[in-house]
Amino acid sequence: MNNLLSKYTKIMCYLRNYIPMILFPIANFYLFEWYTHNPWETMKVPIQFLNIYFFELLMVLFLFVFGRLKWSLRLQSISFMIIGLANYYVISFRSAPIMPWDIYSIGTAMSVASNFKYTIEKQTIYVLIGFVLLFIAESVVNLELKGTEKWKKRFWGIRIAGAVVSIALICGFTHMLHLDSTIRKYGMYDKLFTPTVMSKRDGTAVAFLMELQYISVDKPADYSAAAVGEILAPFEEETGTQEVPETLPNIIVIMNEAFSDPAVLGEFATNKDYMPYIHSILNGNIDNTISGYLNVSVLGGNTANTEFEFLTGNTMAFLPQGSVAYQQYLKKETPSLASHLKDLGYKTIAMHPYNSTGWDRNKVYPLLGFDEMYFIKDYKNPERIRKYVSDKACYDKIIEMYESKPDHKPFFVFNVTMQNHSSYTDEFDNFKPDIEVSESNSAALNNYLSLMKISDESIQYLTDYFSNADEDTMIIFFGDHQPTNSVVSNIWKLSGKNGNELSDADEANRYKVPYFIWCNFETATKTNADTSSNFLATDILETAGIPMTAYEKYLDSLSHNYPVITSIRTENDEGQSTDTQNVMDKLNNYAILQYDCIFGKR
Repeated sequence: MNNLLSKYTKIMCYLRNYIPMILFPIANFYLFEWYTHNPWETMKVPIQFLNIYFFELLMVLFLFVFGRLKWSLRLQSISFMIIGLANYYVISFRSAPIMPWDIYSIGTAMSVASNFKYTIEKQTIYVLIGFVLLFIAESVVNLELKGTEKWKKRFWGIRIAGAVVSIALICGFTHMLHLDSTIRKYGMYDKLFTPTVMSKRDGTAVAFLMELQYISVDKPADYSAAAVGEILAPFEEETGTQEVPETLPNIIVIMNEAFSDPAVLGEFATNKDYMPYIHSILNGNIDNTISGYLNVSVLGGNTANTEFEFLTGNTMAFLPQGSVAYQQYLKKETPSLASHLKDLGYKTIAMHPYNSTGWDRNKVYPLLGFDEMYFIKDYKNPERIRKYVSDKACYDKIIEMYESKPDHKPFFVFNVTMQNHSSYTDEFDNFKPDIEVSESNSAALNNYLSLMKISDESIQYLTDYFSNADEDTMIIFFGDHQPTNSVVSNIWKLSGKNGNELSDADEANRYKVPYFIWCNFETATKTNADTSSNFLATDILETAGIPMTAYEKYLDSLSHNYPVITSIRTENDEGQSTDTQNVMDKLNNYAILQYDCIFGKR
C-alpha cells in the first residue's frame, strides 16, 4: 500500500510540474498573439511550432536562472502580458508593432504617451483575464532546482551551464530564422515594409527575432573611398561651372505633422472641402507653384525619418525598416540642405513647438548645420489647438523672425509642426470639428479632416503674408506621414475595401502626402509632379536656381530615372512601381554614397 501511495505521489508530482512546464509556455504564446489577432487564422501550424519552441526555450532559461519553476513560468506570463499589452497599444497608435530598434525611441515615446487615448477591446480584456488565470494556475507547480549540501557548488555550476546552453540555443534559433532556407522551408513572411502583417503571419516574437538581423547596417557591395570618388567625379566637374545668384530667396519649409489628403485612399463625400487652398494648388489654380504627391517611407509615426530623408537626400530604403536614423546613425556632422545653405550664407533655423529631446533633435540639428533651434520653451503663450501649439502660432513666429532679420540676409527655416498630432478622438473646448463625412459616424475621421482644414487655412495665411513681402521667398509645405489605420479605415469601408487585404496600389497610396513649392516670384507652375522626400530638396534648389553639391547633383540626375524611391517602393520614369528591394542592384551607387555620407570617414 505504501509503495502504491509512493508511486501515486510521484505521478502527481510529475503531473503537477512537467505538464505545466510544457503546456503553460504554449498558453503564454497563444494569449500573447490573441492581443492583436487570432493566430489560428493568420499563422501556419509549423510557424506556430517555431514560436512555441522559442517560448519553451525561454522558460528553460528562466528555470536555470531562478531555480524555481513556479517563478520561471510566472515571470514569462507577466512579461508577455505586459509586452503584449504595450504592443497592442503601439499598433493602435502607429499601425506597426514594436520592433528591435524601438529601444532607441523610448524617450520620445514616453514624452507623447500621455497624449493618446487608451481604450481597450473585449478581446483584449479576455486575454488579460486569461493571463491572470494562468498566473494563478502556475501556483500549483513546486519544482525547484536544488542540490544537496555536498553537491551545492557543482549544482550551481550545472545551473550556470544550463543557462549558458539555453542562451546559446536561443541565439542559434535566432540565427536560423535569419536564413533564407528557413524562410523558404516554413513559408515565412519576410517583407519588412509591412511589419504588422509580418508579426501576424510569423508570430510577434519570431518576427521580432527575424528583424534583429537588420539592427546594424552592412556596407553596400563594392563600397570604398575610391568608389565614392569615382561615382561623384562627373558631378564634381559640374559643380565648378555653377554660379551663385546675386539674390538668394528665403526658404521656409513646413513639414506638417500627420498632414495628408485621405482622398488618395478612396472616394468619400464631406459637407464642405477640408483643404480648399491646397486642392486649388494641386489643381494648378495658383500661379508660381509646383505641386503633387510626396512619397514617404513611414506611416502613422516615425516623423523623424521623413525629416532625415528631406534634409539629407538619403533614403530609409538602405536602412532597417522601422529604424530611426536620427537616433541610431547620426553621430557626426552630416551634409544636409541646411549645411549647404549655411555655406552659401543663409542663416539656418530649425523650429519645433514640442520637446527638444524628441527624436534627439536637439543633438541632431547642430550636426545637420542648423545655427539656431527653437522648441516649446521658446513659444510664449502660443495659440493652441487641442493640446498642441497651432500651425498659425508657428507661422506667426516665422513672420516675426523674418521682420526682425537683417535685410537681404537670406534665411532657411525648417519648421516641424505639432498641431495635428494624434489622438483624434478626445474632445476639447478649443477645437470644434466642422467637417463631416457622409455615411460615416467616425469621430476620428471627422476630427482629423477638421484639423486638416485648419492647417489649410493657416498655410494660406502664411503664403498671403509673403505674397506682399519685399524679399524673394519660397514656401515648401508637405506632410510627414498619413495617420494610422484607425483614422482611415472608414474610408476603405466606404470604398468597399478591406484594410487587411489591400492591393499593391492601395498600399502605395498609404504613403502619399500632398506637397507644394510656392514662390512669391515668377516661376513655372507644375502639377502632378510626384516625387519622394529624399528628392524634394534638390527640386527646391533647382527651382530657386541655387547651386548644388556633387551629391545633390547626383540625386537630381537619379531622380530623372527613378522619381520615387522610398523604403516601400521605387517608381521609374515610365511609372512602373516595384518593391525597392527588387532594384537594389540598380541603386547600389546611391547606397554607396549614402553609406559614405553617414558612416564614412571622409
